[in-house]
Amino acid sequence: MQILFYFVIVVHVIVCLFMIGIVLIQQGRSADLAGAFGGQGSQTAFGPRAAANVLTRLTTWSAVIFMCTSLALVILFQRATGSHSVLEGVKSAPPVSAPAKPGK
Repeated sequence: MQILFYFVIVVHVIVCLFMIGIVLIQQGRSADLAGAFGGQGSQTAFGPRAAANVLTRLTTWSAVIFMCTSLALVILFQRATGSHSVLEGVKSAPPVSAPAKPGK
């Protein structure tokens, strides 16, 4: 069970770094100078629409894998520790005393 947990952590970190890179590569809509004047040109090698489709699909799939590995990590951690709450081991706060009465 521990090997699976560490494997999911490694996949999760790789997907996180990949998703960060993919998001940083993308340009916003009409981000180049031609977009300001309504031009359809683009500075990408794939053309104006093909690169957006590839990067959008990569972003979508990496986000789906990220969410799945996040859920898997929670489930694996919960089964390994037997806990049911994140706050199970936290001590409760000391009781709050009444405020002091004002002096003369």
